[in-house]
Amino acid sequence: MNWLDERNIEFDQRHIAEDNPTVEELRLWHKMSDLPLRKFFNTSGMLYRELGLKDKLPNMSEDEMYELLASDGMLVKRPLLVLDDTVLVGFKEAEWQAEIGK
Repeated sequence: MNWLDERNIEFDQRHIAEDNPTVEELRLWHKMSDLPLRKFFNTSGMLYRELGLKDKLPNMSEDEMYELLASDGMLVKRPLLVLDDTVLVGFKEAEWQAEIGK
């Protein structure tokens, strides 16, 4: 948020821990991102570790992963920057600058 604020870029903030993304949103964002679905998981989160997802994800279908991500916003990697034509997962300054500077 600070990075966006420093550049006077307007954005809508959503607390996905309280307002979980839906399966439909996750499907769309995944498609727009061109990333593997596993990149949407917050692998450093407590819930990810508690559920043992490191070992479970490789055996899960995409549908199961979408349902799991939609069940708890804390499983979703943040920040998510949803633009008109792409979605950025996690903060990588060079990536954000390249996309926003278009």
